[in-house]
Amino acid sequence: MNILLIEDEPTVADFIIKGINNAGHTCEHKSDGESGLREALNASFDVIILDRMLPKMDGMTVLEELKRSNISSPVLFLSAKNTVEDRVSGLRAGADDYLTKPFAFEELLARVEVMASRSSIDVASNTEIVAGELSLDLIERTAIRNGVEIELQSKEFKLLEYLMLNQDKVITRAMLLEKVWEYNFDPQTNVIDVHISRLRNKIDKGFSFNMISTIRGAGYRFTANCE
Repeated sequence: MNILLIEDEPTVADFIIKGINNAGHTCEHKSDGESGLREALNASFDVIILDRMLPKMDGMTVLEELKRSNISSPVLFLSAKNTVEDRVSGLRAGADDYLTKPFAFEELLARVEVMASRSSIDVASNTEIVAGELSLDLIERTAIRNGVEIELQSKEFKLLEYLMLNQDKVITRAMLLEKVWEYNFDPQTNVIDVHISRLRNKIDKGFSFNMISTIRGAGYRFTANCE
């Protein structure tokens, strides 16, 4: 992956750049909003990591200019602003993801990889997602595995859709909280575990292998094929 990092804090920037390079990716770094925007407009990047509070041009303005210029690179917002309102405003402004400081690099990398890599999923005319023997009908809101139709509740459908779109990636609880529940519940509750359990009973029970697995201490992963 080729990643653009727009971050003005030298310690944070060095930490991210080192981690990205060690993971085998490349990273272009700019330390203010104006130079970061110019770089994004003049070159192609798989992902843009954008700090919210920047000199010369703040992150929200940079994001607005990227969207106005039809830059298609997904944007991950980094910010010390960690209230629900801050996160929601960033996502509604067009960011594809939002990560608050301080953060673990492993989570940052997981989010970047999820944003950059969706090529293994076939999305046909925005009406169906197909992953191995499981297909998701986005119109009828149903799933079919090996010819067996599976009825899903609204939140189960949204959860499965997100997992399938991010096949083979480790999805953290925080990511599910943001993308599926939109922060609308207390993160200390077990609502994610309950819905994952129900979803597994519907799409995995009685079939030859489990598509949804728990990655201890990290989150969950959807896999289309038996490993």
